[in-house]
Amino acid sequence: MRYYTEDYLRTEDGAEIWHAVLGEGEPALVMCDGLGCAGFAWKHLIRHLVPQHRILRFNYRGHGRSGLATEPERTGIGYFADDLARLLEATKIRQAVILGHSMGVQVAFEFHRRHPERCLALVPICGSYGNPLDTVHDNPGMKALFPFLVAAVEKAPRLSRGLTKAIMPSELAYQFARFTEINRHLVRREDFEPYFTHLAQMDVGVFLRTLESAANHTAWDHLGKVDVPTLIVAADHDRFTPMWLSERMHHAVPDSEMLVVRSGTHTAIIEMPELIALRIERFLKERLAPRQAA
Repeated sequence: MRYYTEDYLRTEDGAEIWHAVLGEGEPALVMCDGLGCAGFAWKHLIRHLVPQHRILRFNYRGHGRSGLATEPERTGIGYFADDLARLLEATKIRQAVILGHSMGVQVAFEFHRRHPERCLALVPICGSYGNPLDTVHDNPGMKALFPFLVAAVEKAPRLSRGLTKAIMPSELAYQFARFTEINRHLVRREDFEPYFTHLAQMDVGVFLRTLESAANHTAWDHLGKVDVPTLIVAADHDRFTPMWLSERMHHAVPDSEMLVVRSGTHTAIIEMPELIALRIERFLKERLAPRQAA
């Protein structure tokens, strides 16, 4: 049986962070989730990568099996990045390749900013370097609506929780996503439904605080300082984080590489995991192995 262990790490501010380590190969890889996710998107990519690598998975504060700090407002991009550094220490992983999907791209860049000595390489996948509400669907109106959404939730928290639990696991939510956001020919229902199930169970306030943190965070000022090999993965049908963001990132990060997944959407790692895994392996072999040998 392939190596597997899972545990909880309690932080100084009281958050209990669930994490798991799979496999034993080097270099070690870390999977950073998107907003409201708890690992479901990485399932197929992990299957392709774990025979060659040790992989660290974890749930952000307030996501999945992880708890919140004693002060619930202590959540967001910076906290996630620092929690990851604590997890690497706890699991005795000295350095790792940091993969981020969607909001996880922001976490990955913030991790490199704060803990560069722990970072071997970066693989941002279908995400933005910052301020995602400014660019989702290429429509800045989402950011203008955000304060009204927060106010509505604060005014009627019980109603908000009830609506979330009723709508998210529904057939309507799935079909809307299937026809507007994902490649319905490549994504199986059982691969995508866990996302809606998790959102239905997630505290609405935690979700909004995390979204607010992401909306106000940017690593644009840091991109030119990234000094590790970087492979940017974009999808040409991604509406959440349009491909031009990845192209801009590619031009800003020194000596970075870019893979464009044709016919892929924001869930490209579910749609074409083998293609992405093969490109990641080639990238690590060509860019990381020579550095480690030197």
